[in-house]
Amino acid sequence: MGAIDEPGASGRRPAAAGLAPPSGLLDVLNVAAVVLDADGRVALWSPQAEQLFGWTAAEALGQPAARLLAAPQHIGLVTELFARVMGGAGDWAGAFPVRHKDGSTRLVEFRNMRLLDDRGDLYALGIATDRTTLRQLERDLALSARLVAQSPIGLAVLDTELRYVLVNPTLERINGLPASEHIGRGVREALSFLDDTEAAESAMRQVLATGTPLLEQFTAGRTHGGHSAEHAWSVSYYRLEDATGRVLGLATSVVDVTQSHQAALEIARSRRRLALIADATVRIGTTLDLDQTARELADVVVPELADIAAVDILDSVLEGRPTLRSSAHEPAVFRALAVAAAYPSEAVRAADPPGDIARYAADRLVTQSVTTGHPVLVAHVQARDISRIARDSNAASLLSRAGLRSYLAVPLIARGEVLGALDLKRTRNPLPFNDDDIVLAGELAARAAVCIDNARWYRNAHHTALALQHHLLPHHPPPTPGLEVASRYRPAAASSEIGGDWFDAIAGPDDTTVLVIGDVMGSGINAAASMGQLRTATRTLAELALDPPQVLQQLDRTTAALEETIATCVYVVHDPHRAQCRIAVAGHLPPVLIRSGHAPRLLDLPTGAPLGVGGIPFEATTVAMEPGDQLVLYTDGLVETRDQPIDERLGLLLELLADTGGPLEQTCDRLLDSLRRPDDHDDVALVIARARALAQGPDAASPRGPAGAGLG
Repeated sequence: MGAIDEPGASGRRPAAAGLAPPSGLLDVLNVAAVVLDADGRVALWSPQAEQLFGWTAAEALGQPAARLLAAPQHIGLVTELFARVMGGAGDWAGAFPVRHKDGSTRLVEFRNMRLLDDRGDLYALGIATDRTTLRQLERDLALSARLVAQSPIGLAVLDTELRYVLVNPTLERINGLPASEHIGRGVREALSFLDDTEAAESAMRQVLATGTPLLEQFTAGRTHGGHSAEHAWSVSYYRLEDATGRVLGLATSVVDVTQSHQAALEIARSRRRLALIADATVRIGTTLDLDQTARELADVVVPELADIAAVDILDSVLEGRPTLRSSAHEPAVFRALAVAAAYPSEAVRAADPPGDIARYAADRLVTQSVTTGHPVLVAHVQARDISRIARDSNAASLLSRAGLRSYLAVPLIARGEVLGALDLKRTRNPLPFNDDDIVLAGELAARAAVCIDNARWYRNAHHTALALQHHLLPHHPPPTPGLEVASRYRPAAASSEIGGDWFDAIAGPDDTTVLVIGDVMGSGINAAASMGQLRTATRTLAELALDPPQVLQQLDRTTAALEETIATCVYVVHDPHRAQCRIAVAGHLPPVLIRSGHAPRLLDLPTGAPLGVGGIPFEATTVAMEPGDQLVLYTDGLVETRDQPIDERLGLLLELLADTGGPLEQTCDRLLDSLRRPDDHDDVALVIARARALAQGPDAASPRGPAGAGLG
């Protein structure tokens, strides 16, 4: 075999084949060798002796060792000790003061022994080293051994092949293995119970190769046997070298940081809970829409608190009936509002789709939650529990296949009334729901329940207002002679508020038709109620055949009598016999006139003051309207936006009205589809009237007198 290079000792001579590389410890001690003949004279003198005693070989060889190295007062003692060794009384070892060439005295540790050559001649071999260096090394070794044995930190030494050669008692306790099961084994073999021994071994090899320590590497897992709770450790790795730089192996230190790790985890969990509550405060209840509020709650708790969340409200709550708190033996009927999931799962199919109504038996856990008004927790779901969680056997199968681990149902309570339940499931999250989760879910449910309750009451009020508005507005314009009328009403797209827009087409005397469109400022049920009163007053005044300014004056007084009400209005009286319209405006946008063969145009009319201002007269304008001409009345919700000038929007309206040869119903739909946006916050009323020729016959009415006759 060839020579083996000594690892880590660059520049040193290679060791002979089959031999272990030398240790650097003797180099540190600088051991000197001296051989004396039978007469006590120096026969051999090593280079280390020259370094230790100061005398060169030429100066020392042949000299009596006692006179060369001992002080005069010690010569007798040295001679006596030499005689004992040479006489076969045994080796002598100990510390002795030696005279250095420079005249100083140094304490030197000696090991002396007798030598016999092949001719029977006797010699004395003395091995010596500096006593101070030796004692320092002994202290270092003693300190190291004591520190390793008694350190509260787990310590180990591994050789260059990453086999354990030393393990202290603390590391035995940390790993749950005695030293005997470490020594001689590699990391993967000795620590096979850990989750990621490959990463640990890779880190060790990196340090062994580079010499750069890796400090405070965090790792977690369970100790030998796997029955203890999970622990956390901070591990550091250091390469070991001797005085010559030769790599001896690796040292590792292990500190159990389980308590501080758990404390840090608890702090992090607390921060996440606070962040989740703060997030819920911002995200839940952004609107008064019941379904949207439920979706916001479900989205907040997934995935931070649950893998799957469902929000369900009691159907009795929506219907305004008492809740089931006192009906412990009755089933619960829920309307599903929202479902959210952190990832695709069969468990989502087990939840009731939003909008569906589901009946849960009295023994179901969600029923118990809303009946008692208290959370229901199943920390570790067993097979027997799933049937009490799922609605039916099919849902139970889905939950079972999805691997349902933990379940929590929290009632939604607002103002002392149970509204429904927040249903939480964990299928992939390995941690079970605990008491802290109950507190957090309860806090979120309480905050959301108030928002849901507000949305519920608003929804009821909104439905009432919509029903009122629907009742107050005309369903279909009545057929009138000489005029074809189409109309539309569309509530606000981006708001659940109802508005105060209204329109009407009223048959008047002598084949006249009254067209009216108006807008009560504001929204909500008050605006709808005011609109209803104004529409009723308008219909009453229309029957009196008053001139439009007179009607607006009466409506102005009526509006002023309504508390804090302002409205705009356009009042039109169409007379087919005269082929004209009398139009008066109260602060409203101008109508559009479309004449056959001409481009649509906005009528230039006196604007007038809004109704309810009081004391300002109104004016009427007579506009010719031949058969085929069209008049378009609309409220500001059709053309006003927050990001475009009103002139641009009115221009677009005129462009869309350039082609109006088709049915009026289609024209209404085209205007609404083109001009309305999904985020519009105002409602719209629209009326389009097209003049047509009166039927001719013996009973047909004859044209009347001058313009304005019969209109007051």
